[in-house]
Amino acid sequence: MLEAKLLLQKTINNIHPLSEKDFEQFYALLKPFSAKRKEILTHAGTEEKHLYFVIKGLQRMYYLDEQNREATLFFTYTGNFGGVLDSMMNHKPSKFYYETLSPSTFLRASFQQVEILAQNNPEIGLLLQKGLIGAFSGVLERLVEIQCFSSEEKFKQLLQRSPHILQIVPHKYLANYIGIDVSNFSKFVNSVKI
Repeated sequence: MLEAKLLLQKTINNIHPLSEKDFEQFYALLKPFSAKRKEILTHAGTEEKHLYFVIKGLQRMYYLDEQNREATLFFTYTGNFGGVLDSMMNHKPSKFYYETLSPSTFLRASFQQVEILAQNNPEIGLLLQKGLIGAFSGVLERLVEIQCFSSEEKFKQLLQRSPHILQIVPHKYLANYIGIDVSNFSKFVNSVKI
């Protein structure tokens, strides 16, 4: 558990360092949680109740339309916070699914408790604010990629942003993430030089 705590502290320090007292208050809200491979943690139509911190494993958030077409929106893995943020923060049903792609272990907190702590502790509130700003900046960059980049440019950008991603995420999900056919994705893996 000490290893998980140190990983959490490192991640938090990269967002907004907290005093030892503030960190301990935040850490006290988190409880160990495990999930099997291909387990849906949050279903579309239900409100996200938890903030997850990934200790081990791989997860994705995706959208499923009326014709059962999937759109993979993002991945979380070791050292990331996860969950369906808009549902969590707005207290509204999710439009998305949050699913494990491998057996996963987390630290998990009730978001209601996190909110109460943030309201009573300005540094925790600032941590959440900076974390959300970082997430929002990532979404804006991703929108530019989707609207302006070719498939090859999207692939290259993915590898520049997360060079290790090919080793941890199955290619069919990466292909879906950048919006190309799996066979074209395989061609990029074999031909594109970074």
